[in-house]
Amino acid sequence: MPTASRSRTARPTTGRPLTVRTVQLGRALMAAVAAIMITFSPDHSAAVGLSVFGGFAIVTSLVLIVSAIVVHEAGRRWPAVLMGAITLVLGMAASIPAWRTDALFFVLVIAWAALTGLVELIWGIRTRGQEGSRDAITIGALGLLLALLLLVIPVGFVQNYAVDGQAFSLTGIILGVGMFGAYAAVVAVFLGIAGLAPAPKGADRTDGADRLADHGGEA
Repeated sequence: MPTASRSRTARPTTGRPLTVRTVQLGRALMAAVAAIMITFSPDHSAAVGLSVFGGFAIVTSLVLIVSAIVVHEAGRRWPAVLMGAITLVLGMAASIPAWRTDALFFVLVIAWAALTGLVELIWGIRTRGQEGSRDAITIGALGLLLALLLLVIPVGFVQNYAVDGQAFSLTGIILGVGMFGAYAAVVAVFLGIAGLAPAPKGADRTDGADRLADHGGEA
């Protein structure tokens, strides 16, 4: 009995420093910052929209790439690496001031939302039953929805209107930037809740098997 106790105490830990939920919280934080910047900015021009998207995309890509190395096991890293690479390239393109036009905002954000949304949706479907799979399906679907909504907004759309005698204009870029801000807010809330929720019982299967093995050794 004492020998079994010492053996169990000496077993090295296999826990990773970061988990799926850590990644979800990191992505939620980046989305929340983007949503806040767009919500509280009176200027919804392409310059502002691409600036916010560029910063959001570059930092999010770093979170995804780090998660591929630290969190995911070998053979399961390709979705995070692929999403990280796509997000990084498009984020860097959005960060070039001379390129910030209305058309480029729609092209970059639609391409990013469609590509990463599709990859994450497929990832979630293929890993059903594992931790984070349902969240990946939801976020992937939200990305595809964002791409679809931006596709139906005409880039050159202009609607003039007046409020209390003051003239205003609603344009396609205002709608597009606002749509991205709304998407970021929803993702921030969803991933924040997912990251703070208790881990599912299935996530403890390995530990449970180890405990059963320990008891078997003691018997």
